[in-house]
Amino acid sequence: MASFGLTLANRGVIIGAVTVPELFEMARRGEDSGAFDAVWVGDSLLAKPRLESITLLSALAVVTKRVRLAVGCMATFPQRHPALLAQQWASLDVISAGRAWLAVCLGGPNEQSPAQALEHRVMGIKDTERVGRLEEGITILRKLFHEENASHKGRFYEFEGVTIQPRPVQNPVPIWIASNPTGLTWKDGASAPSPAVERGLRRVAKFADGWMTNKVTPEEFKSQWTRILEMAKEEGRDPSKIGSSLYHNINIKEDRQVALNESKAFLDKYYTSNFSMKFVEGFTTAGTPKQCIEELKAYFDAGIDHITLRMTSWDQTGQTKRFLEEVAPAFH
Repeated sequence: MASFGLTLANRGVIIGAVTVPELFEMARRGEDSGAFDAVWVGDSLLAKPRLESITLLSALAVVTKRVRLAVGCMATFPQRHPALLAQQWASLDVISAGRAWLAVCLGGPNEQSPAQALEHRVMGIKDTERVGRLEEGITILRKLFHEENASHKGRFYEFEGVTIQPRPVQNPVPIWIASNPTGLTWKDGASAPSPAVERGLRRVAKFADGWMTNKVTPEEFKSQWTRILEMAKEEGRDPSKIGSSLYHNINIKEDRQVALNESKAFLDKYYTSNFSMKFVEGFTTAGTPKQCIEELKAYFDAGIDHITLRMTSWDQTGQTKRFLEEVAPAFH
């Protein structure tokens, strides 16, 4: 069965696209519909300011009862001290009765924007440390979630005798990695060097319970996913226990180009950027309900377990309504 998530535009509160009560109502309506298995929020600090992810998820834990509560991706993961994050995330898991779902990522490089470079400086980390901090941070979280008197000595963090309380409800707590090795987010659309792609896929195979990606075609996903599963075997892991998810957008309109144009305007404002139409098309399912259904089915047919959708529209509630009434029934 197809599994969908609803991505709330928590930066939308900053740019005037949605209010906090509307976010809560979208989450409630999404859960009540039965069409969504999870509610996702984004994460950033200074680069793309928004409602802080863990704080928002804690509030959503009160207004929902069933859906998983997810952050994807936690771009500030390399900046957050793992001991503090472990305590916060364990608390969220307790508050939500075991519904917390963490997808971490590297965040943006300094050259992405002056705001991103400032964020790294403010938090006291170097751009070149992001990969090391992500890998070490995941290792530490797994210790702190499930061990008493845990100890660690690594490149960035060192401690002894640490026990996190309360303990999380889930055992193990799912930790996914979000990455996009296709090259669409590289400067001027250039492809990422193949060694960098291989390292990114290997990181998922070695450290993650699942992979979240975006801006891929179904064929690209299938190719990269096959490689991750091969690598998982090489790492001595059971590939069947690793999940997959697509972080995606949707805009439902009778004219596909109109839907893409609105999506570009929304994404440009949301990310303070000027994306190419190629980028927007790779990141967005757009058009009539029939067109959207066919495209989403192609992703599921390629082997994706879960697709989470953000409405790339200034009419967040209206687009959610259209998805629930005109697209979702084709999958349930």
